[in-house]
Amino acid sequence: MFMYMNGKILKENEASISPFDHGFLYGLGLFETFRIYDGHPFLLDDHIDRLNQGLKEMNILYVFKRHMVEQILRELVVKNGLANARIRLNVSAGEAPVGLHTAPYERPNILLFMQEISVPAGLQEKPGTILKTRRNTPETAQRLKSHHYLNNITAKRELKNNVTAEGIFLTESGFLAEGIVSNLFWVKQGVLFTPSIATGILNGITRQFLLKLAVRKGIDVKEGMFLKKDLAAADEVFCTNSIQEIYSLSQIDGIGVYPGRSGKITNLLYDAYKNYRTSLYSRCEI
Repeated sequence: MFMYMNGKILKENEASISPFDHGFLYGLGLFETFRIYDGHPFLLDDHIDRLNQGLKEMNILYVFKRHMVEQILRELVVKNGLANARIRLNVSAGEAPVGLHTAPYERPNILLFMQEISVPAGLQEKPGTILKTRRNTPETAQRLKSHHYLNNITAKRELKNNVTAEGIFLTESGFLAEGIVSNLFWVKQGVLFTPSIATGILNGITRQFLLKLAVRKGIDVKEGMFLKKDLAAADEVFCTNSIQEIYSLSQIDGIGVYPGRSGKITNLLYDAYKNYRTSLYSRCEI
C-alpha cells in the first residue's frame, strides 16, 4: 500500500521517523480514523475540527483544512486502487531534544495511510462484557484521541481470545463510560441514553453525529452519569465508532440479554446513518 508522509506519497515500508520524535518518546501525537465510502470521506470536517483542537492543546503548530486532506486522499485512492477504505490521519509532534519540551512543536510529522475495507452488509451484532480494567481519567480537560492507548490495550488483553466481544469500561467511581474502541448507547422506553463526556470518555465523532441524528428523528436523548443497573434495564444496547459504524450488543455478561440486530431504535438509526455515508462532511449538515 502507498501512504502519505510529509508531502510525499510513498510505499508504507519506505516510511520512517526519527527516534527523537516526541510522539515516539513521550506520546505527543494525535490521530483520527475515518472511512471513505465510494471515494467520499464521511464526516471529514468533524474529524479535522477535533484534530485541530487537539493539536492546539498539544502545542503542535499545524492546522488542517478540508481541501488539504482531500487532495491527499484523492492521490492515495488512485495509487492504491481503492474506493472504500479505512483512513488513519496521524500527527506526531516531531523531532526535539530528549527531555520535556514546553516550546511549540513547529515541524510535526504528518502521516496518512489507508487500508481496504468493505462496506458493511448490514447491522452487525456482538456480545459485550463489563471490564475489570477501569477507564483512566483524561490527561487534559477532555480526552484527546492521542497516542496514549495503554488503558485500551490493557482492556483488550483482559478479553483474551474473545476477539468478537466489546469490553465496556466503568470509571473509577463505577459509572458507565465507553467501550474499548467505541461509545456506548442504550434505549429504554424509546429514550436514547449515553454516558456524559463528564465521565472522561472520548467524545467520538460518530457519537456526536448519532446524537444529532437521533434528535432529528424525534428521539429523546439523555446524557448523564449512569450505573450498571441502568444498562441492565435497557431494551436495546449498541455501540458506535467511525470504522464499525453502529453495531448492536446481543448481551452483556452478568447484566442482560438484548434483541441485538433486531432492536427497533438501533435499526432506525442505522438505516438513517447509511443514507448519509456518501455525502456528509459534517453533522452540522443534517
